[in-house]
Amino acid sequence: MKILLTLCLLFAGLLPATSWAAGAPAGQAATTVTGEVLEVKDVDSYTYLLLKTQDGETWAAVGAAAVKKGAKVTIENVSVMKNFESKSLKKTFPTIVFGNLASSGAAAPAGAAKAVDSSPIMVPKATGANARTVAEVMTKPGALKDKPVQVRGKVVKYNAGIMGKNWIHLRDGTGSAADGTDDILVTTVAAAKLGDVLTASGVVHTDKDFGSGYAYKVLIEDATLRP
Repeated sequence: MKILLTLCLLFAGLLPATSWAAGAPAGQAATTVTGEVLEVKDVDSYTYLLLKTQDGETWAAVGAAAVKKGAKVTIENVSVMKNFESKSLKKTFPTIVFGNLASSGAAAPAGAAKAVDSSPIMVPKATGANARTVAEVMTKPGALKDKPVQVRGKVVKYNAGIMGKNWIHLRDGTGSAADGTDDILVTTVAAAKLGDVLTASGVVHTDKDFGSGYAYKVLIEDATLRP
């Protein structure tokens, strides 16, 4: 269970990426690994790949994907774990890379994180009862805790099928990137696409702990979506 939770957090973007990649000079931040697929092992919702990189062979794990032996793939937003035990494979990996499968000849994994949209955003505030901006929710978590809100924004990051939900990051142009008040996480069973402008209606929860020492100060959960 702990291993599955760790994987979910990685693919949902809740764990920080480690500055590591094959061929990266010491001290240089690198977030991708590229190599030829030598072996493929599918288990549950994940795919393990043995990659031949410029610096040798390494194992990697991504969300379930149709990857063929011999394909050249790139894994983004990498994080490395040492002495990782896979109970499904009954195997311990001395070193393994976790991340998202980038667009290549292979299909993208079901739960892969879509790239963050960094273009300027200005989305009008939602209308009606409980309408709030992203910044209002992010800066007033105590006052809004366990209360319903409506937030209208642009989808800048989207992760599908993580822990039975879709994870959406919304921005509306309010708040500050410096203190993280310009972006709010929304969980929902509804689908969306990167770049969609929509209204999310859900309940504000605070100090949400996902385990392994990682938690969200504020997020909107179990939201419904409308254009």
